[in-house]
Amino acid sequence: MPSGRARTPGRPERPGWRRRLRSLLSVHSLATQVFLLQALVILLLVVAAAVALALQARYDSYEDARNRSLAAAEAFAYAPGTAEALESPDPSAALQSSADRAQRGARVDFISVLSKDGVRYTDPEPQLIGRRVAGDISRAAAGEAFTETFEGEPQDAVRAVVPVLDGSRRVVGLVAAGIQVENVGDLPYVQLPIVLGAAAGALLLATGGAALVSRRLRRQTHGLGPAEMTRMYEHHDAVLHAVREGVLIIGGDGRLLLANDEARRLLGLPADADRRPVTELGLGPGITRLLVSGTEVSDEVFLSGDRLLAVNTRPTSPYGGVTGLVASLRDTTELRALSGRAEVARERLTLLYEAGVRIGTTLDVRRTARELADVAVPRFADFVTVELLDPVLRGDEPSGLGAMRRTALSGVADDHPLQPVGDAIRINVTPMSTALESGRALLEPDLASSATWSSEDPEGRRQALEYGIRSLITVPLRARGVVLGLVNYWRSGDTPRFDEDDTSFAEELAARAAVAIDNARRYTREHAMAVTLQRSLLPRDLPEQDALEVAWRYLPAQAGVGGDWFDVIPLPGLRVALVVGDVVGHGMHAAATMGRLRTAVLNFSSLDMPPADLVARLDDLVLRIDADQPPGTDTERAPVTGATCLYAIYDSVNGRCTLAHAGHPSPAIVDPGGRVVFPELPVSPPLGVGGHPFDETELDLAEGSRLVLFTDGLVEDRYRDIDEGLAGLRAALERPGLEPEETCSAVMSALLPDQPSDDIALLVARTRLLDRDRTAEWEVPLDLSAVPRVRAEAGRRISEWGLGDSAFVAELVLSELLTNAMRYAAEPVRVRLLLGRTLVVEVSDGSSTSPHLRRAAATDEGGRGLFLVAQFSQRWGTRYVTGGKVIWAELLLGGELPAEAVMTFVHEEPAW
Repeated sequence: MPSGRARTPGRPERPGWRRRLRSLLSVHSLATQVFLLQALVILLLVVAAAVALALQARYDSYEDARNRSLAAAEAFAYAPGTAEALESPDPSAALQSSADRAQRGARVDFISVLSKDGVRYTDPEPQLIGRRVAGDISRAAAGEAFTETFEGEPQDAVRAVVPVLDGSRRVVGLVAAGIQVENVGDLPYVQLPIVLGAAAGALLLATGGAALVSRRLRRQTHGLGPAEMTRMYEHHDAVLHAVREGVLIIGGDGRLLLANDEARRLLGLPADADRRPVTELGLGPGITRLLVSGTEVSDEVFLSGDRLLAVNTRPTSPYGGVTGLVASLRDTTELRALSGRAEVARERLTLLYEAGVRIGTTLDVRRTARELADVAVPRFADFVTVELLDPVLRGDEPSGLGAMRRTALSGVADDHPLQPVGDAIRINVTPMSTALESGRALLEPDLASSATWSSEDPEGRRQALEYGIRSLITVPLRARGVVLGLVNYWRSGDTPRFDEDDTSFAEELAARAAVAIDNARRYTREHAMAVTLQRSLLPRDLPEQDALEVAWRYLPAQAGVGGDWFDVIPLPGLRVALVVGDVVGHGMHAAATMGRLRTAVLNFSSLDMPPADLVARLDDLVLRIDADQPPGTDTERAPVTGATCLYAIYDSVNGRCTLAHAGHPSPAIVDPGGRVVFPELPVSPPLGVGGHPFDETELDLAEGSRLVLFTDGLVEDRYRDIDEGLAGLRAALERPGLEPEETCSAVMSALLPDQPSDDIALLVARTRLLDRDRTAEWEVPLDLSAVPRVRAEAGRRISEWGLGDSAFVAELVLSELLTNAMRYAAEPVRVRLLLGRTLVVEVSDGSSTSPHLRRAAATDEGGRGLFLVAQFSQRWGTRYVTGGKVIWAELLLGGELPAEAVMTFVHEEPAW
């Protein structure tokens, strides 16, 4: 950059090196002034550092002298023999030579041995022996060692005085050692050349660095002085801010380096905009991207607030500057009208895109309608109402125009006169009725001047106009050619009235929403059908029984019906079967499969199978169901593989619970004290895998224990793993003394997710034990003569129970069953009576053959025994046990006979 100085005409120009030397030596140069200032500061710092170093060295020398003196005095005072020598007749003769050797070894100027009064026994100067030392040594005489800087005769010194103690810890003398002050003070002067040399080196280096900095500064300022630089800056500033074109300079790091007044006005920059990143200045996305990218453009138009700016950008690097960007801005607001229309079109496209994303996020009809209303307010309309036909809200296919209900309403204010959500809407009101009849949108740009609008409801018209509602667009919601409802767009206040361009946009927005509403309607119908099917397949109420006190909870998934199920099945012998199962998947297929599996469990349990056998039979059934599926089936008929099941039988007579499962989570068992355990069950695959055995687990439960069966939806979902869920279940169950109903409430309150993604089935059963006084058992020899005796004893026990009216029927049934066992079965034979809601008569034997009913001819002498048992029993049947079978019959109490005989088991095995 030229300096601006005028040259003298005819004068030859100096050589280059002379000019540079003159510039360097001139104190008017800014670089020279900076150099001199830096050199002066560096010199002061070096002098201060040298003085501080000298003072520190002197301090360290005195500290070292104190430490050496104290160490020498303590070493001699505590040396062996020093105390004995002081108590000898001539301490001087005994200690003088030792003191001299110690002085030379410790490299101190003197070591003197003193009496307690301070009289010298030894000293490097013999003439001082016998003379008293100067200074206060009372502390040492009192037993305290100390150091001090002594000033006095015979010379100034840094000395230490240490007491000498005998075996009784008495002070018998003193030892003084020290270094003369003149020798201590010489130490800093020995280091002074080093300090000065280091200071000179530092000054030299600092001066060289200052010279380099000054040279760099001279290059940057082109040798200009302060006055010339000030004048040049003033000219630059005046030109920069006087032009009527905005100028911005952006650094390579994207920060604003400079902005003139016009640029600040056009862009509305804040006062603290300098040095801030361009992305934080709120310039708008387009112009911000341009300034950050560093792209070179010419007359690119951007909208900034209410101004249209033509922007030109050029990089600064080709012109010798650092990497960055220079941008110039011109106000071209005359293009506002054209840009405004383009911006409106862009906003409409953006709003349509947002509508596609925000409308239809769930398969819920009402929520979809609310999403349509929320999208359009306030960017398109001030108020939006959505009315749907009643069949659509129920999920049904609308068959024509009928009752319509307001489903959604959104607006910029809450004090509007429009009907609230839930109200029935009259469809004979124009222009709504006109739009429905034509199937096209209807525009009412000015409601105040409309002759047809709301003529059927003048009061509503008056309230709307008084509120300020001015314009309306009514659009039918149509999907697949079927009208689902209406959407009304309203504008009020100072908002511009609707025009024809707005009508086409309103139709496009309504068409997109209608598809989403129709999808939600169809899903609602399918979901309602699946829920109805599922509810019909689940137990409506639990059967009455004496073994368990049971409570349950069932919650279907929010997104779709699943295949979870449970059941409580009374079994003979005052036993109860509990079952919980889960079919993977959702929808009609899962619900139907669940019903098939539950029916199969009910049928298999009627055969009174052990849990492992029942689960194995259920596994075979699922394999057959999967085999019936033709290849290439769709998802609605997917294989059942993935279903799980847990089957447990609880015997209230002995308190034993037998469990078997197929891939299902283990139950939780809570003892009466509140301790929770999850028993380890044998690993087994889900139903339908095949080829794997199923094992049983037997547990002895105390009376009052709680058996908690559940499906995995309770303890596991997409936001919580199963370990976390089991820990939460344990915490909810640890409270002792809860009833089953209270336990269900506590568990659901602790673990129920806000939006369950899977079905949840929970079954809580508290155990009961049959009182020993309500059971009776006999071992019966295989001899017909024993039948009358057992029959009589059973009759007496039944009478003791207060069931005299039932004694005859019970004795008759027992006699028939026991007589048949004697004739056709094998040992051992046992008889057991159980008293619960019914009187249970059991006869067990060692045979595996089972009886069955047959019709006896008129001439037959026998064959009517089981027929009598079936007629007098409420239920009767056979169950197999280890080593034989049990034939049982349930009798009503009070001697009543069943209205209709019920035969639970009919076997095709050989008859008795």
